Amino acid sequence: MSHPRPWWRRALLGLVRWPLALLIVFEEWGWVPLQRVLAAIGQWPGFRWVEAAVRRLPPYAALALFLLPSLLLLPVKLAALWLIGQGKAVWGALLIITAKIVGTAIVARLFTLTQPALLQLAWFAHLYARWTVWKDGLLAWVRSSAAWRAGRVLKAQLRRMMRRVSGRG
Repeated sequence: MSHPRPWWRRALLGLVRWPLALLIVFEEWGWVPLQRVLAAIGQWPGFRWVEAAVRRLPPYAALALFLLPSLLLLPVKLAALWLIGQGKAVWGALLIITAKIVGTAIVARLFTLTQPALLQLAWFAHLYARWTVWKDGLLAWVRSSAAWRAGRVLKAQLRRMMRRVSGRG
């Protein structure tokens, strides 16, 4: 038997649902194409051996490598906050956006390379399965929203207009 959530938990969920959804949609949007870019770079002769070595890592070494970009980006994010504090909000925001894009690309590629090793860790496999179910539910909620549907209609209209303008439609 499921118990209804308390009012404060429902309110908190309502406050964080859209920001989390937007973050996850960005990650989903960027994950595959950014990972492909790094995969293409990984095929360059000098990088092939690096990817092969990453694929051979044991589970906990793979986990450490997978977490490393988050730690390395922390000083960059702090520098961005410092820039914002110095009145250079545009530069700070650009640095945060750049770090987010680069970080997403690196994490996406590292996850692709280390996923088999990471899933050998029972606790990681369990958390990853729960995360996937939760994320899929949140994305389904977003995709069923009026805002998402309106955005899809607008995107289709813009595409048709661009084809007409460019002479391809």
